[in-house]
Amino acid sequence: MFASLGMYDLPELAPVTDAWWAGLRRHLAAQGFRDLPDALNRAGDPVDRLKADGLIFGQTCGFPLTHRLKDHVQLLATPRYNAPGCAGATYVSWIVVRQEDPAKTLADLRGRRVAFNDDGSQSGYNTLRKMVAPLAAGGRFFGAALESGAHRRSLAMVKAGEADVAAIDCVTFGLIARYASAEVQGVRVLCASSTAPGLPYVTAAGTSGAEVQRLRAGIAAAFADPTLAATRAALLLDGCEFLPRAAYDVIPAMEQAAIAAGYPQLA
Repeated sequence: MFASLGMYDLPELAPVTDAWWAGLRRHLAAQGFRDLPDALNRAGDPVDRLKADGLIFGQTCGFPLTHRLKDHVQLLATPRYNAPGCAGATYVSWIVVRQEDPAKTLADLRGRRVAFNDDGSQSGYNTLRKMVAPLAAGGRFFGAALESGAHRRSLAMVKAGEADVAAIDCVTFGLIARYASAEVQGVRVLCASSTAPGLPYVTAAGTSGAEVQRLRAGIAAAFADPTLAATRAALLLDGCEFLPRAAYDVIPAMEQAAIAAGYPQLA
């Protein structure tokens, strides 16, 4: 059995993320779960690791939930975050450029260089593809599309002039702004993407219905626990919602809209 919270696990926040798992673990144990892991699994790719046998609790991005992981995990809950750009259990991406960039709209970035974390990301790729699709001609809009491997790296590339624009998850941006503020100095938000449901908590597809209900009860108890308030606040956590799986259908719908417009990939 293993647990993973790899989506917003900044190195600076690892002790706080560990404390949040310890609180969750305590409340899941109170629901009758045994042999819960003491430590989070941080090995390998944070999405692919959720395919492994033994997943009891994890967090992923909405795009993998509806694509790479759709046969491997099931939805438990959607955390709410207290970060600019979040509303309820939804969030946006900030489209960021350098402070001195003259661009006023996304259309002004035609022919420029875009950095993206990876093409399996809702916040860094899919939502931007949907935004750019109406502006593209012959399947192209940007001069170059550069894969960075992580939102934080995309942000650094824009700041350093290695790229001109990136779409950054607003929670990631908020955490970096709080804990590594120098990294957001010199960049500005050009505009926001459309909203999508936030990054969900998941469990293995084979987890029983009864176990899912107990997991959800433990999650709700952890979010209500006053002794975990400071831990939640440090992670910008503001509660959780139990959304239907269909709430995430907006994500593949964005992808299909871009494809239908003749813009299947950032280019």
